Amino acid sequence: MANKKRPETEKTSEVVCLGSRSLLEPEAKKLRVKGPGCSRRCDPECLWEGLDSLQVPPSCSGLQVPPSCSSIVRDLYQYRLDEAAWPLLHQRLQKSFLHSLASYRILQKAAPFDRRVTSLAWHPTHPSTLAVGSKGGDVMLWNFGIKEKPTFIKGIGAGGSITGLKFNLLNTNQFFASSIEGTTKLQDFEGNILRIFTCSDTCNIWFCSLDVSTKSRIVVTGDNMGNVILLNTDGKELWNLRMHKKKVTHVALNPCCDWLLATASVDQTVKIWDLRQVKGKDSFLYSLLHKHPINSACFSSDGSRLLTTDQKNEVRVYSASQWDFPVSMIPHPHRHFQHLTPIKATWHPRYNLIVVGRYPDPNFKSCAPYELRTIDIFDGNSGKMMCQLYDPQSSGIISVRFGPSNSDGRKQGFNLLYQKLVLYALCLCQYLPHLLMLIFLFLQLNEFNPLGDTLASAMGYHILIWSQKEVGPRRA
Repeated sequence: MANKKRPETEKTSEVVCLGSRSLLEPEAKKLRVKGPGCSRRCDPECLWEGLDSLQVPPSCSGLQVPPSCSSIVRDLYQYRLDEAAWPLLHQRLQKSFLHSLASYRILQKAAPFDRRVTSLAWHPTHPSTLAVGSKGGDVMLWNFGIKEKPTFIKGIGAGGSITGLKFNLLNTNQFFASSIEGTTKLQDFEGNILRIFTCSDTCNIWFCSLDVSTKSRIVVTGDNMGNVILLNTDGKELWNLRMHKKKVTHVALNPCCDWLLATASVDQTVKIWDLRQVKGKDSFLYSLLHKHPINSACFSSDGSRLLTTDQKNEVRVYSASQWDFPVSMIPHPHRHFQHLTPIKATWHPRYNLIVVGRYPDPNFKSCAPYELRTIDIFDGNSGKMMCQLYDPQSSGIISVRFGPSNSDGRKQGFNLLYQKLVLYALCLCQYLPHLLMLIFLFLQLNEFNPLGDTLASAMGYHILIWSQKEVGPRRA
């Protein structure tokens, strides 16, 4: 009598058939390009559905829970790898990347502005192209992989500082920008202003940050009075509410659930909002109290974590499983100064790594003599420092020499200084910010491109490009 096929055998044969190379190969290529996280074909709300029922055992509180995904191909791919092996595989890939950082060096430099750099934004599809904004309102589009001259848009000068910069994903020849000029607007790289979303019409109110959701077609911006304004991309204002007591330094929409908004302020709080339920200043979901004013609050690429940077010496990580309690609090020196661009920690787009510039503080507990101004890489789970980037050719410190070096010249120099003491005193206020930029240079803004293999840094007036291998000029 012939043996009957067991149900398990039938199920196994079906899995093997679906898991054939012809079906998996195109999707595997997409996964390699996008990195770990939800597929773009997934419902962006998949990460948040059933979030309230997610229970992490105390013994596993330090483990990273992979986000759920509705893609059958991805589920099948993880089945073949074995679900238990996936975190280990990701850990090994991250370890390999950290090992490669040892060979990173500054390969490209630019100093196109007459004032310091205030904002950076990578092109969403061209990994060697980024937009840079300055304190004078200038914007530069720079493709450092080719030898062509960068596109440059001249700003208004004093009072035009670019505080937020985002590419328009529907047309990457356009960008959104918020500024101290008192506007939030959409313009192209030819210098044409296409739409003005907000305009304060007064020098006492300016806009400090912005974020954009292409899917929901909304623009959100915050000002120095604690107000947050939500608009659609046609320019219609949806609401304007005072959500903080003081200046809103940062606004961020969750990349997977664009109805989830994080706002940071110098009132020492970060607040999380559901845009579908905002009715007033007290309708926030969570209010995360910090010890010092906040520079930024940004979501990870998979939307499951929130990274905050204060204006003193702490970086925090929050998780979607418990927004109101930090899973990691990292001591780190990055104190704030009025005439310097604030330091803001960012996420690596592919790995659970934190990138932040170091500004050594003599009052910091672990400060060492002659401590270097490095870019620090931390593990997002443990808070442990994994790597420090430093290029001896660009240390971030500039030595300024005054007058001749011989003794007669030195004497003459002191006499001249004494004679012009009054003049220097009168000019001090005007040139103080520039003098400080010469003395206190450090890596303030640091952000990896979408592929995660190239890092852009802002250091005073300079833009630095870090990479493992040389990015030589090539033909367009």
